[in-house]
Amino acid sequence: MTSSIPSRLLVTGARGQLGTEVVAAATAAGLTYAAHGSRELDITDVDAVTATVADFGRAADEAGQSAVLINAAAYTAVDAAESDRDAAYAVNATGPQNLARACAACGVRLIHVSTDYVFPGDGRRPYEIDDPTGPRSVYGASKLAGEQAVLASLAGAQVVRTAWVWGTTGANFVKTMAALAASRPTVDVVDDQRGSPTYAADLAAGLLELAGSDVPGGVLHATNAGETTWYEFARAIFAELGEDPGRVHPTTSDKFLRPAPRPAYSVLSGAAWAAAGLNPLRPWRVALADAMARSADAFRAR
Repeated sequence: MTSSIPSRLLVTGARGQLGTEVVAAATAAGLTYAAHGSRELDITDVDAVTATVADFGRAADEAGQSAVLINAAAYTAVDAAESDRDAAYAVNATGPQNLARACAACGVRLIHVSTDYVFPGDGRRPYEIDDPTGPRSVYGASKLAGEQAVLASLAGAQVVRTAWVWGTTGANFVKTMAALAASRPTVDVVDDQRGSPTYAADLAAGLLELAGSDVPGGVLHATNAGETTWYEFARAIFAELGEDPGRVHPTTSDKFLRPAPRPAYSVLSGAAWAAAGLNPLRPWRVALADAMARSADAFRAR
């Protein structure tokens, strides 16, 4: 693998948890980029997408620059998707297809972010990129449809699955635990769902590395290394907050019934990522400690 930094970047979903970090990483790297949140660019609007990507590709061509689009836009309300199927499919399937077709027409490279929810969640070892999929929720099914649309519409497109993403922007598990640590004497957290907590800033750095590489198109997995349960993750968060981890009590998923089923096992194998010559993301526990040390105020309840 050869690696360089892409000279021009387009980010969709740029105001979300991951997109914000991609933009921050692009800024730090000195990239020329355009960043669009859903208010600036509705990826379900085919005409708007076609025009935006065409303008982006044209500007890159005129400047003699490489052009990469990272799509971090997604409908992520997992439970709401069960009763809002059309909206979930519009953003998670039709939108990515619009982007892929526009990129194909303009010669722009596309990196599309997907999820562990495309798998059934009944595995016993980390899911490889070519393991059979089998989503059990509308959210997961819509994301799988998006993957398929992207790969079918654009030769060389890359799909990057990730899991359990958290960061300084938006609502996430770390912030929820911090709020509960400040407001409740004890917290019950499920101990029968296993995955790999992934720090959005680390994932963003990995996506930029991929964007600057010559890795062939296809599917990759990128999460922070290691695995844990939500219960163990919560205990680690309490510890980093200086709180007693013993205040976190284990429970089971049947005590927290939700409209959409959660995967019991969501660990994704990073073997293909490493085999492509990309740097593996650091261990999740190291990332948590570092993020808390650097950005404690972003996670603490106010």
